[in-house]
Amino acid sequence: MRARDKAAVSALRTTLAALDNAEAVPVDETELRDSALEYSPVGVGVTEAERCELSERSVADVVRAEVAERLDAAAQLTAPAHADRAARLRAEAAVLLRFLDSPGTA
Repeated sequence: MRARDKAAVSALRTTLAALDNAEAVPVDETELRDSALEYSPVGVGVTEAERCELSERSVADVVRAEVAERLDAAAQLTAPAHADRAARLRAEAAVLLRFLDSPGTA
């Protein structure tokens, strides 16, 4: 990363964002539509919700999904003009695969 590996940085940033999204608490839309403003909770921290905790298997599943997304996108970029973008997507997938192949990963 110190060598400014752009593919690694990009892959890790987007995967961390995907993991962050996976930890989000689902919001029930009917709950949002049915509540009137005057019945809204008031005060510091009343709208805070504890985030979901992902298991190691769930984290690996999110990383696998990110790898698959990149490889699928690279496969669709068949025009010669997109060769650089396809190569970058494959490099990002390779970075993520290293984390899946490391010991201790489901």
